Amino acid sequence: MITYESLNEQNHKITELTNILNRLLVDRFICDAQTTHELFFRYIELVRTHLKETENNIYSVLLSQGDQEARNAANSFMSGSKEIKRVYDKYLKRWCKPKTCELIIKDYDRFLEDTDELFEMVLDRIQAETEQLYPLVRKVTGDVSAVA
Repeated sequence: MITYESLNEQNHKITELTNILNRLLVDRFICDAQTTHELFFRYIELVRTHLKETENNIYSVLLSQGDQEARNAANSFMSGSKEIKRVYDKYLKRWCKPKTCELIIKDYDRFLEDTDELFEMVLDRIQAETEQLYPLVRKVTGDVSAVA
């Protein structure tokens, strides 16, 4: 069972790391620091975990218990998750060595541009979950503390 508190805590941690990384990555020398890389890969793992938990716990509830509006919302969010994963994988292939937790930055300006797009996409998703998805699941299940 996953709680809204847990999901909101994940979202908070992702947002916090995004804000910290935004500050660190704009300085080229700090961008290359091992600590920055460790924080970046912590961010990567948090986002992956959050997407997986959302998929495993929320969509099935909306698809099985919800009305047509809930099913449409679930399908829309699932489609969004697929797009995030696609962009995420492309980003990781281009800029990261996950096994060694290293960023490989050959074109720093392009890296910043791609990273800003990635961060914005994830933050937009978090906002949509908080404002649309979680309230819908609460409505469908009638439970204000736990998703399933």
